[in-house]
Amino acid sequence: MSHLVAINIDAARRFWGHFGGTSLPAWGHRLLTDVTCRKAAPKDKPYKLGDAAGLYLYVLPSGFKSWRWKYRVGGKEKRLVFGGYPEISLSKARELREDAARTLREGADPAVAKRQRAAEQTAMAGSNFETIAREWHASQKAGWSKRYADIVLNSFVNDVFPRIGKLPIASVTTPLVLEVLRPIEARGAVETAHRVRQRISEVFARAIAGGIAPADPAAVTKRALGRKTKGKFPAARTIKLAQAVLADSERQPGHPLTKLASRLLALTAVRSATLRMAEKHEFEELDGAEPIWRVPAAKMKLGVERKRDAAFEFVVPLSRQAVETVKIAIAFSGKDNPGLVFRSVRNSRKPISDSTLSKAYREAGYSGVHVPHGWRSTFSTVMNELAKDRGQDGDRAVIDLMLAHVPEGVEAAYNRAAYMPRRRAIAQEWADMLTEGLAPPETLLEGKRQHA
Repeated sequence: MSHLVAINIDAARRFWGHFGGTSLPAWGHRLLTDVTCRKAAPKDKPYKLGDAAGLYLYVLPSGFKSWRWKYRVGGKEKRLVFGGYPEISLSKARELREDAARTLREGADPAVAKRQRAAEQTAMAGSNFETIAREWHASQKAGWSKRYADIVLNSFVNDVFPRIGKLPIASVTTPLVLEVLRPIEARGAVETAHRVRQRISEVFARAIAGGIAPADPAAVTKRALGRKTKGKFPAARTIKLAQAVLADSERQPGHPLTKLASRLLALTAVRSATLRMAEKHEFEELDGAEPIWRVPAAKMKLGVERKRDAAFEFVVPLSRQAVETVKIAIAFSGKDNPGLVFRSVRNSRKPISDSTLSKAYREAGYSGVHVPHGWRSTFSTVMNELAKDRGQDGDRAVIDLMLAHVPEGVEAAYNRAAYMPRRRAIAQEWADMLTEGLAPPETLLEGKRQHA
């Protein structure tokens, strides 16, 4: 035997301390075989069958056998259980031992690493996109209004879950995210596509933090989408065009409540969501000298905390024309509908949709010219220009208050009551200009097309 062979044999003795054959007893015990493991019978007490480098088969009196590995960390002896035999074969147990030894050489405790992997696998077991998205939504909705929380969830249910909801979140790729966003963009809802993309990214942020997704594939799709429209909503810029929008849309065939809602929206310049959700009890003193529309804070465009504070309710002074329109709408909505004034034609428990009003303007020929939300801009433009021509610069702040634009630091009570006489005067002047030449609101119930 050469010197080199002698060195190798000696090194093997020091490393293994055993041998796989039936001879050379000085080398210690023999390596385990599958036959030996299979035939290992239970005894009165647990016992071990050693293999190599700390790996051994542990046999219980019950007959259950498991693979274990003895190792040291910081001078302290520890044991790691790989699993039962024969589910884990002898060869597989040796592979697991080598993996654990490699982890140990890299400076980590194999037992800790195993627990981490187990936690990751548990997380991955319920990690399809829909599950994580719903968890994210549940974690966020406490800081949202109920209406906004419903909007967010509905965007997932309608546009996202049908395409990627059942996929493991780690398998969702950028092209798959685009497959979700392209149809939204194709129907002209570019702003919505961008909002949905942002929500998908938020879901991936949660998954990345939980160790179940490696990256956010929605992040780069932002550049692949069309540009969001900047600027204000399409709106009539003059009182003549505003009159034409109302007159032409009211001439078109349509449901009376749609036409009444359109007219009241134009007269009050409130947000379209505020009008659509209007309830009968919000309108006060309709037969008095100072009729108002008291909009609850919960229905205003406010932060969650302010929505819960009654002090942030908003009071809209009603013009004579607005009162007439409200009375007719309430009467038309019927006694069997104690809540919503402008209910959906299809479902009396739901409000009229914003798309219904938009459709009325499009069919009247004002696509891209005027939308429901545009009445706010029209009112602001016309009345601010009028105030400028008259030298009434102080009206600008009043007009902002009428649009519920609250300056920073302004108290809720100030916003609610300040300049009410002037606000009422401006509301009446606006209504007088806007309705000049229009048919009385009661004719909208009859479908009449003539002007007054």
